[in-house]
Amino acid sequence: MGEAVEDAYFLEKAEDKWYEEEVNDDLKLCYSLNSVLHVGTSKYQDIALLDTKHFGKALLIDGKMQSSEMDEFIYHECLIHPALLCHPNPKTVFIMGGGEGSAAREVLKHRTIERVVMCDIDEEVVEFCRRHLTANKEAFADKKLRLVINDAKAELQMAEEKYDVIVGDLADPMDGGPCYQLYTKSFYEKVVKPRLQLHGIFVTQAGPAGVLTHKEIFSSIYNTLKHVFKYVIACTAPVPSFVDTWGWVLASDQPFELNALEINKRIEERINGKLLYLNGESIVSSTIMNKTVHQSLLEETHVYTEENARFIHGHGRACRT
Repeated sequence: MGEAVEDAYFLEKAEDKWYEEEVNDDLKLCYSLNSVLHVGTSKYQDIALLDTKHFGKALLIDGKMQSSEMDEFIYHECLIHPALLCHPNPKTVFIMGGGEGSAAREVLKHRTIERVVMCDIDEEVVEFCRRHLTANKEAFADKKLRLVINDAKAELQMAEEKYDVIVGDLADPMDGGPCYQLYTKSFYEKVVKPRLQLHGIFVTQAGPAGVLTHKEIFSSIYNTLKHVFKYVIACTAPVPSFVDTWGWVLASDQPFELNALEINKRIEERINGKLLYLNGESIVSSTIMNKTVHQSLLEETHVYTEENARFIHGHGRACRT
């Protein structure tokens, strides 16, 4: 991992340990650390597992915070449950990415689920998460889960099966990163949509969605999906460890039923265990944007293509005071 790896290992012996993430040229976030648990480099990405003082264990990919044990349930519940609860009877799910296993864990809470395919390009990330993220051990061991190490685009193109829900649990599109092409109009149109059942729903994480950050990629992903599907819904929620509001976008050719009472009924009937963050009311309210973001979604004209992509800025590194 180059300099970042050397810094991370060195910091395990430092008295004051911090993880520093560059959000913009003039803005950085710092997380105080107990220790650096592991760092490594795969064929595709840099990987780190940090023990932060505020958020517990945190997984980082290419220097960007992916999830922390204190609040990852917010991100993963918002990614998975609105789509599955809006579907009349979800039985099959395809997860693009999802290497840490948390998305699969949330899908497998649904009693209707018969088969989950999790396709991640990076075997080292998957094995890293399987070893270190104990919260997802049951999900990785579940017989309903089929783990595939492959490029999600290639896997979907080869697949004959159609799915009730397809999930984009991908890293943010970064310049030079492995997955920005999986946010493009051509990918949604030619690869994702043909692999959905009649009532199928596609959902993707869509990056920062705060008042100051939503134009980075969130509004573009929303607008791009509007060019492919008849019905598109944006959802947001605050994720403390990301220090921002985060966005997800749902898309389908069938209308969404967003009724809090009906969603609560489905939660009771379909889900094993309790959701920690979502209920029917919060799912409905998550689709209501503040005035600034709402206006931006209406006015956005950018369509995400291979030749005209938008990228998330920044990187991260371990440092000491």
